[in-house]
Amino acid sequence: MASSFTRCGQRPRRVRSFSLVSGICALVVVLFGSARSGPFSTAVYAQQSRTVKEGVYTATQAKRGEAIYKDRCASCHGATLGGEAAPALAGDAFADVWDKQPLSDLVNKIQILMPANTPGQLTRPQAVDVVAYMLQVGRFPAGSAELSADEAVLKQVTVAATQPPSSRKKAPSSRPLGNLNQVMRGILFPSSNLIFDAQTADPAARKAVSSATIGATLTDRFAGLYSGWSLVDYASVALAESASLLMIPGRRCENGKPVPVDRPDWAKFSEELAAAGRAAYKASQSRNQEAVIEATNQVAESCLNCHSVYRDGRGGAASRCLPQ
Repeated sequence: MASSFTRCGQRPRRVRSFSLVSGICALVVVLFGSARSGPFSTAVYAQQSRTVKEGVYTATQAKRGEAIYKDRCASCHGATLGGEAAPALAGDAFADVWDKQPLSDLVNKIQILMPANTPGQLTRPQAVDVVAYMLQVGRFPAGSAELSADEAVLKQVTVAATQPPSSRKKAPSSRPLGNLNQVMRGILFPSSNLIFDAQTADPAARKAVSSATIGATLTDRFAGLYSGWSLVDYASVALAESASLLMIPGRRCENGKPVPVDRPDWAKFSEELAAAGRAAYKASQSRNQEAVIEATNQVAESCLNCHSVYRDGRGGAASRCLPQ
């Protein structure tokens, strides 16, 4: 039985049993390298980690994917996969996002969420073929066997950058404006609770509705602008991205004490929050309510781990930001 959390940082309560669906939000393509025929082929290849540099698709498969791409994807991602209204699907921009991620994640994302205006319209073989075409455009070599649509096999094939990441200019240092409590209440608290709402309300049931009620505030008017799943996506990204805000030197706690950014455990807790946000986003992208419910456990645990050390000490507010 899975434990669940109703709000970030609260103790767990037991809820109805949920089974973790295998392959939750795993996205994309895998392949059989030099695929052999026979009953043991899938089992063998499922255990061998490979990268897309090893020839995991065929030219024929990429040709099928090209036709699908031109019909269903090019209007948003561009005729050359360079990105237009939607992100690039080839080149450095693509590699920066997907480097070291399994093809299963990419395939699943295409199958579940694409095309953006009519998601879920592509079959799994079509999604795999599109990935084959993406690899071809990305100048990854073709092989003698087609990419497999099998989830377990795809998980063993990872995306690899065509060249080492280019050196980037160091981001300008940021001087914190708010104290830690303000960041928590302004970003982490509302975002985490949007994710926790999935425990009791199916995000798919919440439709985007724009209110035009006379006299309504902007908050009221735009509260229903985005669909339920989009809100979970955005909240998960906010959690993952805001973890870095907890590591900015110079930020203070509400009691005036400096945030302990130099302590290894603080860095560990911040990374746990980022990982929880990424897990929630991955679950949300699967459009599976039970997967998100499972992810809320990780979100709440990341909050509790930090709070038990830096917030919930016997000294009350005066002891916050000091390890207990």
